[in-house]
Amino acid sequence: MKQASLVVTWDRLLADAAFDSEENHRLCREDLGVRSTVIPLNRRNQGRKWPKARYRRQMKKRFHKRKYHQRWQAESAFSRHKRRLGSSLRGRSESSRERECYVHALTHNIMLLAATG
Repeated sequence: MKQASLVVTWDRLLADAAFDSEENHRLCREDLGVRSTVIPLNRRNQGRKWPKARYRRQMKKRFHKRKYHQRWQAESAFSRHKRRLGSSLRGRSESSRERECYVHALTHNIMLLAATG
């Protein structure tokens, strides 16, 4: 999130339960300026109905189910990208891996354009 925030600004963060920690919520809200986080609570087998931590409690109260269910679009894109272009990079140096990422993104976008046109 910190790296991506250098080039992208978010209003809302959608993530899965693996990212549910007060530290992630705090980072997004206070440090990165995200207005709201939509992350399903990972109850961690504690049995509490309401989280004790501030941002997790706030999110539980205002959870946007309609917004969260839009995650399938991103998950579908990642799955398609990995299936068609591979899930790992072959470059050995940081610069070659960066170039390979650009080529993957460009190829993915061209495939999308070709499918619609």
